[in-house]
Amino acid sequence: MLDQTDTQTILAQYANGPSLLGSALAGLCETDLDLALSVDSWTIRQIVHHTVDGDDLWKTCIKMALGNCNALFSLQWYTAKSQIEWAESWAYPQRGVAASLALYSANRRHIVDLLEHVPNACEKTIRFQPSAKPEMCITVLDVIELHVRHLAEHIESIQAIRKVYGV
Repeated sequence: MLDQTDTQTILAQYANGPSLLGSALAGLCETDLDLALSVDSWTIRQIVHHTVDGDDLWKTCIKMALGNCNALFSLQWYTAKSQIEWAESWAYPQRGVAASLALYSANRRHIVDLLEHVPNACEKTIRFQPSAKPEMCITVLDVIELHVRHLAEHIESIQAIRKVYGV
């Protein structure tokens, strides 16, 4: 179990996510967003959309946990397709990133505001049904921490691409 200091650190990292992503993208031009480590890997643009969409999908889980801990959250409709298929379905390669970045910032502010006003928000739980696995109980803090790690992994990918191309 995390202590209050660890919880506050995780929440601060979560709240700072849009700033971290913005810093990772700072100075890139539109064509730089189409750079990738290889022809088989995602571009910076696709990484941004994927990160924002994942955050947006899981926002529902957090809100469900804060309002109805007996509800069942499932992403089976989403996991039925591969990440590559979703990237194509949602036109990641063709879209600019400004709208996604604005959504990311707004979603994070919205969730942080809820967490600050709902008593014991981080300890609230929800039933979660992973694909082809038994149902489990997860906390809001579990979801927040998942997204802190998810963003960190993708920022590392963006930094690796930037390093390879010197941008």
